[in-house]
Formats: sequence, structure tokens, C-alpha cells
Amino acid sequence: MIKIFIDQGHNPNNPNSGAEANGYREQDLVYEIGIRLASLLRANGNFDVRVSRPTATTQLGTSNASSLRARVDAANSWGAEWFISLHANASDNTSATGTEAFVYSTSSRAFPLAEDIVRAVSDATGEPDRGVSARPTLYVLRRTSMPATLVELGFITNYAEATLMAESPELYARAVYRGILDFFGLS
Repeated sequence: MIKIFIDQGHNPNNPNSGAEANGYREQDLVYEIGIRLASLLRANGNFDVRVSRPTATTQLGTSNASSLRARVDAANSWGAEWFISLHANASDNTSATGTEAFVYSTSSRAFPLAEDIVRAVSDATGEPDRGVSARPTLYVLRRTSMPATLVELGFITNYAEATLMAESPELYARAVYRGILDFFGLS
């Protein structure tokens, strides 16, 4: 069994709540996508899965730092082999579009996983593939003891992408799932 920890970014309320735009909240969008992704992975039979937020009201930590630490500590103590943090991007430019991912370094074992996920999301949604970049300052990438990626599924500040994430969470869950299967050669 491949142990994957799915982190649905942010908390339902502050501290560490996510971006808000177009009538949607990042934490709500990624919560639903993450739950659906976990169900797909469990049903496959090759994966053991945990999520950071098992319910929509799960609140982790009492500050930004302790929220991030709780996610990393849960994955590390469980012995996860892979860590995938789901997010919705935001920009002052409301026409910014696309899906992208971040890893600790481009030589990380997470880099090809992130590439497969971004490619699959782009293929499924028609969003531009913005690629995978190193972002070693991100807490969830530098403090996890397993390969980790943070995936920005789309822009919550882009009306079309926010609406698609809200109305078609299964599309995103299946796309990330497809990327994971591609990475592990299970397609």
C-alpha cells in the first residue's frame, strides 16, 4: 500500500484561512476536492490515505504556524510516503489562470509527481499548465519527511476557474487522481 497524505490547505476559519474571491472560499473548495480524491485513492486498493481535514469544520492549530505544523506532524507521525497539499491560487490580476505546483527542490522525488498532477489537471480542465517550481521556503515542503508537493489547482480570483472548482470538484479530484496513477504507472 502506498501511503499518501492529502492536505486540504487552510482552515475553515482564521487562523490560517484561505483566499476568498468570486463568492468562494479556498478552504471550502479544496476540502471538497481533497475528500473526493481520498475516496478515489482508497477505492483503487493500492493506496492508504489520510486527510488533514476529515470534516469541513476541522480546525488545525491556533495560529498559522501551528496549523502548518499540525499538518506536517500528522503526515510525519503516520509515516506517509507522499504528501500532497491542495490549494487554490489567488492574484490581483483576475485574468491570471492555470494550475501549477511547488516542490522543495527540482531534484526532489516529488518533482515528477507534481508534473504528472499539473499535466493531468491542465488536460482535464483546459487550464494552462504553469509548470512545477522549487519553493523551499514553504513550511509543508521543507518540514515533511517524505516527498511533498503543494498544488495550486486553479485561481480562485479567476471567475471561470473558481466556478469550475466549486461546481465540478469531482473533475479536479479525478484529474489529481489521474496524475497520481500516471506517476505510479497504475493508469
